[in-house]
Amino acid sequence: MEMRPAKGRALPIATAILRFLVVAVTTYLGLLAVTFFIGRVVPIDPVLAILGDRAPAHVVERVRRELGLDLPLYQQFYIYLRSALSGDFGTSVLTTNPVMTDIRRAFPATMELATFGTVIGSVIGVPLGVLAAVKRGSIIDQVVRVVGLIGYSVPIFWLALISLVIFYARLKWVAFPGRLDIAFEYTFEPITGFYLLDSAWQGQWDVFYDAFRHIILPACLLGYFSLAYISRMTRSFMLNELGQEYVVAARAKGLSETRVIWGHALRNAAVPLVTVIALSYAGLLEGSVLTETVFSWPGIGFYITNSLQNADMNAVLGGTIVIGTVFIAINLLSDLLYRTLDPRTRRK
Repeated sequence: MEMRPAKGRALPIATAILRFLVVAVTTYLGLLAVTFFIGRVVPIDPVLAILGDRAPAHVVERVRRELGLDLPLYQQFYIYLRSALSGDFGTSVLTTNPVMTDIRRAFPATMELATFGTVIGSVIGVPLGVLAAVKRGSIIDQVVRVVGLIGYSVPIFWLALISLVIFYARLKWVAFPGRLDIAFEYTFEPITGFYLLDSAWQGQWDVFYDAFRHIILPACLLGYFSLAYISRMTRSFMLNELGQEYVVAARAKGLSETRVIWGHALRNAAVPLVTVIALSYAGLLEGSVLTETVFSWPGIGFYITNSLQNADMNAVLGGTIVIGTVFIAINLLSDLLYRTLDPRTRRK
């Protein structure tokens, strides 16, 4: 008789975990299928990309057979699926390295930039959203909403170019596009691939300062677009919480307005807000392609763009799968975190 409550609690947890795994596997297989068929639809022959347009016909046919491109489409998909699940995305035509090797080198740069941008967006966006909700209808609320609207409306590549003209070409406040000055490129040995973290860990503060001068402008741009989303969602969550009965009760008890807003309303709004910040972070990881291209940032977005321009489809598809996998993982993790933090979403 005493074991039934434990079993009753274990069954919903097991069901939720099973549902989580089914969604993750199904979504990932869908991602692999989409990338596979995109690779077959684009008007780029992978054999000619490897051999060149002047390769003899018999060599082209031999390489096509070696790559399995003469097989039926379902057999090609099976081979592609098996290779992708083992982390083998082929060899890059542009760098002659395994695609996964190039991605391991480029992805930390994207993650560092997206992390910096998310921190900026969260630190500024959350207080702005709270302030806009508390001062609803005031000039402060209107300004915050306009700032967010501009963040959604202005193309990021245009804003990046204008920022370079102002802060680099005119004011000389930031460094040249790239990740490090050439003076440090061949002397600095990164450990994790996160230059700010690695340089601080090694005590190379000249490298840290140089890396900071390179990352600050693109990170602020990404942070601004993250801020637009986070501030809008924070405002919406806070307006909902400020209308709840517990807020009225807290004010009736004589609690200070600061404690009511920051200690009660924001605390309850923080549960869905964690999911919003996680989704914003995932969006910056996958959506920083244009920013990395403008600032010559050697991340995964710049790698994919450069590979696409050189018809290197192995690299393009491999990078797309990695970014898609990270995006799926963060989405599922944020959903799991939301269900964990908010007891109301747990099914009895």
